Amino acid sequence: MKHFLTSLGLAVLLTACGPSKNTSNDLAVSNPIATTINLTTVSNDKVPVSIDPGRFTEETVTYYLPKVVQGTYSVSAFGRFIEDFKALDYNGKPLQFTHPEENTWVITNAKQLDKIVYDVNDTFDQEEIGGIGKDMPFSPAGTNIEEKNYVLNLHGFIGYFDNLKNNQYTLDVTAPATFKHTSALQATASKSSADGSVTNSYFAPRYFDITDNPMMYGDLSIEEFMVGDIKVVLSVYSPNYVHTAADLKPSMYKMMEGQKAYLGDVNSTPRYDIFLYLADATPEAPKGFGALEHHTSTVVVLQEAMPIDILEKSMIDIVAHEFFHIVTPLSVHSEDVHYFDYNNPTFSKHLWMYEGVTEYFAQHFQIHEGLMTNDEFYAQIMDKIKTATYFDDSMSFTLMSENILNAPYADNYINVYSKGALIGMCIDILMREESNGQRSMLSLMKELSGRYGMNKPFNDDELIAEISAMTYPSVANFLKMHVEGTTPIDYNVFFNKVGLTLGDKKVETSFIQDGNGFIFGGDQEKMTLFFSESVANNSFWTEEGILPNDVIKEVGGTLLTLQNAQTLIGNMYQWQPEDDYEIKIERDGEAMIFKGKLKQAYTVSKSLMEDENATTPQKELRKAWLKG
Repeated sequence: MKHFLTSLGLAVLLTACGPSKNTSNDLAVSNPIATTINLTTVSNDKVPVSIDPGRFTEETVTYYLPKVVQGTYSVSAFGRFIEDFKALDYNGKPLQFTHPEENTWVITNAKQLDKIVYDVNDTFDQEEIGGIGKDMPFSPAGTNIEEKNYVLNLHGFIGYFDNLKNNQYTLDVTAPATFKHTSALQATASKSSADGSVTNSYFAPRYFDITDNPMMYGDLSIEEFMVGDIKVVLSVYSPNYVHTAADLKPSMYKMMEGQKAYLGDVNSTPRYDIFLYLADATPEAPKGFGALEHHTSTVVVLQEAMPIDILEKSMIDIVAHEFFHIVTPLSVHSEDVHYFDYNNPTFSKHLWMYEGVTEYFAQHFQIHEGLMTNDEFYAQIMDKIKTATYFDDSMSFTLMSENILNAPYADNYINVYSKGALIGMCIDILMREESNGQRSMLSLMKELSGRYGMNKPFNDDELIAEISAMTYPSVANFLKMHVEGTTPIDYNVFFNKVGLTLGDKKVETSFIQDGNGFIFGGDQEKMTLFFSESVANNSFWTEEGILPNDVIKEVGGTLLTLQNAQTLIGNMYQWQPEDDYEIKIERDGEAMIFKGKLKQAYTVSKSLMEDENATTPQKELRKAWLKG
């Protein structure tokens, strides 16, 4: 009886979790949308997709691919990568449709529609310049179709019907049996075929879950580990087998163990997936390095040429940020996020929280859990202050956030990772000061998570007032002046509270920076990159004899162009002391070559340091802030 009851319970559970197909009719509104992606019949770098929505009773229906996807805050327009679109009737004959704009197809005589079929071109090999807000989708939000690897950000393959966005979806992905694959999307079945292919079946409760659960197929290395009761799956594609998931597993485990300890009782996901695509130096490789968060996973794109220690550091900084999104927006989000419109989106006012506070947590947990020193944490804060100076410091963060696709706000988006994180820092210090160390930015987010959670969005216009009522007048005033308002933040006020001060200090730097930023300038007319006046504050280049206005012609024997500048400068950032280097410059029309062994570069930088004259209350608040 015990075994029978267990089996019966499992059957009920599987029925509850699986697609609820209504067998009494075939109406589109009553059945899951059946979709297929076939990786075994790729032709000309395009993947065939089919969409079977069931039977419509309307004369006209509209099918969309997303213009914007969550987390990017820029236009991607995935419809432009769709080719050979066909709407077929029940006899396999084409139906009439119009294509009024690149993400939209309007199908007439929809009562006769059986299915839609089309081919999908990928985005990775069409990128010329990487980054957010460029012509192509940001690489971690993009798609890849190549012989050994498929990055399936499903929003690039599968769309939605205007009246069926909340329908369930089934998805069959057919791939060679030799492929490894991972996905956070719920798997329901797997079937092998005589032709050497395997079809994996998945279920999504609604279209949001299609967009929120990427997949990776191909020649992957995969590692799994448990962090508390969260299963973490790390999938790595390295085209030249430079790095593996096993290489990164120890550092990822240590980092995520620290994050779980930092979060405490926050537990909003049983599984978390990390998909890492390592780009080689081929022209077809993606060029937008970074990550795109999903609620329970993240897609990361970095350079394969990175030494393992640099790759580990980059992964810690990036994945730490993305993992903390399980706090916000997963557990705390507005109606704009919960009911996101992929083609006519409205944006929340609270990017300062979604991205800024998340980035703050990604740094603060490392000092809290002993993964970085005090000085390293202070240096991170100073880096964010310096980066924030490149943006409009008097721009209202809430106004910028809700207008993030439009000028002049779009150009300030990146500041959410700098000033947004500093906003989180300031609120954290205020919370700890007002509560004698008992409350913090993290405890506030936990309180908000308790009020809302995954399935209950907050009212966007009411959040600031709600936080103000939950906290203290000092926090309310800060939000009014510096988040909603246009008053720049005086960070010295907050540093003084915790006994920190600013002073000049000799510090290590990279081979592309001084204490204030990059040491390069550009001439758009001549299409050249040159060393700026700032190179004088980089000890290595000064000692080597590089001068301001020296034009960079070659790096490591490779001609520098606008197309490869990001890659070559990125490679220079990864240079390490004792590596061999060679650089060709032009000075006053004369070519010169500098080469040899790299030595550690230093710069004099305005640095954050502990005040020797700090009072006992200042030291106690600092301790509560860093370790409390």
